[in-house]
Parts: sequence; C-alpha cells; structure tokens
Amino acid sequence: MTERINNTKAIFFDVDDTLYDHLQPLRGALQEVLGLPDDFPYAEAYHRFRYYSDWLSDQEDLSPVPEPEAVERMRRRRFELTMKEFGIALLEGQAEELQAQYLSRQFQIQPFEGAYDLMRKLMADGHTVGLITNGEGGHQRRKLEALDVFGLFPEERIFISGNIGYAKPDSRLFEHVSKQTGTDARSSFYIGDSWCNDVVGAVDAGWKVIWFNHRDAQPESDHQPHHVARTYNEVARILTSEFVYQ
Repeated sequence: MTERINNTKAIFFDVDDTLYDHLQPLRGALQEVLGLPDDFPYAEAYHRFRYYSDWLSDQEDLSPVPEPEAVERMRRRRFELTMKEFGIALLEGQAEELQAQYLSRQFQIQPFEGAYDLMRKLMADGHTVGLITNGEGGHQRRKLEALDVFGLFPEERIFISGNIGYAKPDSRLFEHVSKQTGTDARSSFYIGDSWCNDVVGAVDAGWKVIWFNHRDAQPESDHQPHHVARTYNEVARILTSEFVYQ
C-alpha cells in the first residue's frame, strides 16, 4: 500500500488539439465559406492559424479574461492573415462568417481514439487525472460538454484559464492546479500539443512534459519536453515506462 501511494502521479491533459482534433472545425469552416478543395493544405493552414491566434492575442494584450471586442477583433484578423499567406484575400464579411462557422463546428467534436481509455485506466490506478485548458469559461465548458468530459472527470479536476485568471504559459496556472489538487510539480505530468502554451508553460512550472506532437510541428524555443508522442498509445507507453522506472 505504501509503495502505491508513493508512486501516485498527477497527470493533466490539454484540450484543444490534444483531447480532440482541432483541425476538423477549421477545415469545415474553410470549405463551407470559401469552397476550398479537399487537397488544400489544411494542416499547414492550421499551423498558421494557431500561430496568428497566439501572436494576435499577444499584440492585443489579451488577458485570461479579455474584453469581448478585443477577442472578436483577434478572431477576425487571424482568418484574414492566415488566408493571405495562401494567396486568398477575404471579401468583406467573410472573416466574420468563417468565425461563425468555425465556432459552430467546435461543438461537433469527438475525443481522439484511446484518450478516454487511457484516462480511465490512469484514474483506476489511483492517479490524479484532469484537464488544463486556455479559453473563456463558458466557451470551453460547451466544448467539454460536447465531449462528455463531465461524465469522465470530477469538475474540480478541470481547470479553465478564463475562470482562474491565469493562462498558459503562465506557470502560476500550473501552480494553482497543484495547490488545488494537493499534488506536487515533481510528480506531475502534462500532455499538450502547443509548444508555446503547453511545453513552455509546464516545463517552466517544473512539470514533466509529453509533447503531443501529432502534427509534426517544430520546437519554438530551447525548452526541452521530456517525451514526444504522436498517438495516445505512445502516451500510454511513455507513462507506463515513467511509472515503472521512477
């Protein structure tokens, strides 16, 4: 019994593009509004879309609880700047229409294969398992409801930046999670796809990081994730190895 308690870990997951495929809502919006073909480089566009979301948020100095007008301005501009890179100049009103289509599709989502099976096993083994996500509280909650997350986790294991006041990569968000769950950074793991938010944030907070790099992105700083995975089967193997050899 003592050995089991000593080996208990905290394992938290990102949501967008880690718990589910974040590209699908974007692809659907671009096809619906712009009529783009199936062979358009959607994965590359997604990378740039995420880049501009982060860059514009920084330019607008968006806080974890931002002004609605600033958020809407960022959401329009990220579509305009992304499509410009692919030689597509949006017509008046198309950025707003793209955002509306993208938003509606964010609630028609399914978890990645193997994600919930892994989380259930980890919880059955006695580990503290939950989610840490950036975003406005109500918006992220609707996604989590669509994913039936509240049937999987107790709500006190779900941390949304807009409800807390700190957003990734701010290490204070990870410190808040540790404090609220009674866990320790040295025994905590974070799994996420975003280099800037997930890898940088969790490494700086002293957590062990599994970079869920299923889109073959490139590192954006000198930070070092402890592991890299592209599927949930790989995440499971990494965690099993960590727990056995620590």
